[in-house]
Formats: sequence, structure tokens, C-alpha cells
Amino acid sequence: MSKSFLVLMAFIGSTAGSLVPVWLGDNDFFDGLSILGGLIGGLVGIWLGVKLAKRYS
Repeated sequence: MSKSFLVLMAFIGSTAGSLVPVWLGDNDFFDGLSILGGLIGGLVGIWLGVKLAKRYS
């Protein structure tokens, strides 16, 4: 399992997670919901990265 792949998946997940409240109409990117969404998205990204790495290795 490559650490750089997990970092990439965490970055994609945290970016997507922090943008979800903005897409839903919250205009403040540094709001608490965006920070929480980034945290959750990052964790989901790492989880998905581990699953994909195990499947394709």
C-alpha cells in the first residue's frame, strides 16, 4: 500500500467533504460545517484508499 496514494485519497476526500456545504448554499468556506465535512471526507478518503489498495494489489 502506497502512502502517497493514501495521501492523495485523503486530499480528494477532504476537498470534496469541505465543498459539500458550499454546494448546498453555505457561502462561507471556513464555516464549521465545511471544516467538519473536510474531516469526515478525509477519513472516508483514507478508508476508500485502503479498500482500493487492498483490492488492486
